[in-house]
Amino acid sequence: MAQPSQTAPPEDGSTRERMLDAALSAFAELGYDGASTREIASRAGVNQGLIPYYFGSKEALWREAVNRAFSEIREGVGLALQSIESGEPNIDRAAFAAMIRDLVRFAASNPEFHRLMTDEGKRDGPRMHWIVDNHVRPIYEAIETLAARAGEASPLAVRLDPLILHYLLVGASTHLFHQAPECLRLTGRDPADPDIIAAHTEALIALFVGPEPNQGESR
Repeated sequence: MAQPSQTAPPEDGSTRERMLDAALSAFAELGYDGASTREIASRAGVNQGLIPYYFGSKEALWREAVNRAFSEIREGVGLALQSIESGEPNIDRAAFAAMIRDLVRFAASNPEFHRLMTDEGKRDGPRMHWIVDNHVRPIYEAIETLAARAGEASPLAVRLDPLILHYLLVGASTHLFHQAPECLRLTGRDPADPDIIAAHTEALIALFVGPEPNQGESR
């Protein structure tokens, strides 16, 4: 791996963040091989030489962009995941609903991330293995524990195989925003509209978690 240049300017947090934003966008749109460091630097409005200075290599930049995105996901769904991972006997319905809200909020704000995950997930290669082992597996295992919870303590509206739950939840949270141009052409409505985001969120909560206990029959 190339080492950062010692003659480059001191680290500037805002420059670094711009490069990470540009990298995520370029990798999602063009794929890893198609996204050159020249293109990423152009999108970030920086000199191409700053990429090896800040990140060392294109692969390291890719990993850092993915790490940052997953840190946002885990921060958003943290309360529910912490409850699952800690072995708490009950997971509050409100905590699971909040997790869904945060997943949808992230997907609506970062539609390009789902494009990157879709592109890497269909290839059996080292980048996909790294994403799964470092980021997807811990989330899946937490969802697996959630799906295994039995009886009235479960916040889920229905009992599902964790494999099914995982991909249903990910797909349902992200697909609308990933397909935004198609949706706009089809319906004339922009998925980025806050009212649509809110409606989509509440629909998913109703589907996965069910109504508030006092709004329907007890489960």
